[in-house]
Amino acid sequence: MRLLLDECVPRRLRKEFIGHEVATIEQAGFKGLKNGKLLKQASELFDVLITVDKNIEHQQNRAELPISVLILAASSNRYESLSPLLPKALTVIKQISKGEIIRIEV
Repeated sequence: MRLLLDECVPRRLRKEFIGHEVATIEQAGFKGLKNGKLLKQASELFDVLITVDKNIEHQQNRAELPISVLILAASSNRYESLSPLLPKALTVIKQISKGEIIRIEV
């Protein structure tokens, strides 16, 4: 699975998604793009956008979403806060469907 880490997701998490191709927004050349344009361009190269943006699910039309979105919802976007979500995230990534938005919380 090809995964894209949003700008606010710690780069360190990249190493935790073993068995997947993972890139950051910066590595993919998408730095500074707003959500709508980002999702459209990312969908051409990636299967899932991993973000901590809890509002993205309310800002996008799910029926027209060109990429899956996994929201990691924790008390902060620090590695220490997000790492407990990783086991569940790895499971969800195996089952997520195109255009689906899934939110994982602590």
